[in-house]
Amino acid sequence: MFDLHTHSIFSDGELIPSELVRRAVFNGYEAVAITDHVDFTNMEYVLHGLKKLELRNDSDIEVIIGVEITHVPAVKIEKAVKMARDLGAELVVVHGETLVEPVESGTNRAAVSNPSVDILAHPGLISETEVELAKENDVYLELTSRQGHCMANGHVARVCSDLNAKMLLNSDLHAPEDFLNEELAQKILAGAGLNPESAARVLRVYPRELMNRVLEDYR
Repeated sequence: MFDLHTHSIFSDGELIPSELVRRAVFNGYEAVAITDHVDFTNMEYVLHGLKKLELRNDSDIEVIIGVEITHVPAVKIEKAVKMARDLGAELVVVHGETLVEPVESGTNRAAVSNPSVDILAHPGLISETEVELAKENDVYLELTSRQGHCMANGHVARVCSDLNAKMLLNSDLHAPEDFLNEELAQKILAGAGLNPESAARVLRVYPRELMNRVLEDYR
């Protein structure tokens, strides 16, 4: 399993980073990214803390340090992404236009237009034009197990499948009960309308591809 969108106590998660990683190892994860919510006020604090995580060298799992840029005005997302990279973020997630939060319109477009963004999280009713931009700029689009955010999984899966864009399944984990397993992941993807071949790409091919890109570019 790969999970490239999780939260620790550095934002609104329940687990300290070391416990999050330990539980990921226990659950058989191959890689986990800690991507706490940030804007301009806390980004330096979050990344400074996460980079101290000693368990990053655990041979049983690859730990990636990142951020989820959250509720930053669309016109400021490019600035926030650059700031995150300059501060050492290995993975940049943007909090997309989920159906269950008042995310500013234009956030999806700003994220998928920026090749320095890795993942657009829970993008809600993303348009075909935005999916095409994601494909052009190699931004991965998220399917999620997170309650509420997952309501648009079927739409995201259908548009991405039609346009051959890359998708990931992440948990958006905040608590111990949010860890995914293979059986649940397969059910979520089937529920989103993906066939077994597509589900295999989402679960294994695309996240490994992104993880390798991160390791090559930022380590």
